[in-house]
Amino acid sequence: MKIKILLITLLLGTCWANNIQAQVGEQRYNFSVGVNGGVNLNSVSFQPTVSKGTLMGPTMGVMARYISEKYFGMICGAQLEINYSQQGWTESYQDYPELAYTRKMNYINIPFLAHLAFGKEKYGLQFFINAGPQIGFFLSDSYTQSDNWGDYSGFVVEQHDAPVDNRFDYGITGGAGVELRTKIGHFQVEGRYYYALSDFYSTTKKDYFSRAAHGVISVKVAYLFDVFK
Repeated sequence: MKIKILLITLLLGTCWANNIQAQVGEQRYNFSVGVNGGVNLNSVSFQPTVSKGTLMGPTMGVMARYISEKYFGMICGAQLEINYSQQGWTESYQDYPELAYTRKMNYINIPFLAHLAFGKEKYGLQFFINAGPQIGFFLSDSYTQSDNWGDYSGFVVEQHDAPVDNRFDYGITGGAGVELRTKIGHFQVEGRYYYALSDFYSTTKKDYFSRAAHGVISVKVAYLFDVFK
């Protein structure tokens, strides 16, 4: 499974690189910069499984986009972002409401995206798809937990006190959205999903977990303005 996803990531990375070169089609030279912000709905994939819920956290950053061509009705380009992202997970148990644990993990994430859009080029609506590889750098973390975990047995708690072993994160991300193009700039709403291929805990055969990786659903708004076109 990981091999297939890595191949897809490499393919998307190649598409991103090709978009900054001359292509067959109507050439475009549209460079835009902007800011984005929104909310993450975070979860973590653990193996063995941990009972967990969705943790909400902020995301925000800066972005740059280059549109290189229009091929038939498809507008093609590349997009680079540098984002702060709060990730992690929370644990709660319906039968034991007195037990709670939340881990917040702060990252700087850099997605390299192929950008494909359909719709109005000048003013009006465009529908777009972004997809490509993403790398991330762990900054810090914090946690809160109830004091009575030691009074209960049968729960997986090895993740509670474990430090982050791998500070470099990587995976694949993609999403879709709508962009309103106006005289004063471009306004976007986008939904995106990130699937980590890396683990933030050590996952060798001698370790407790064989999988400890992020999964993030993001809902974001963004504003871009043209530097030149």
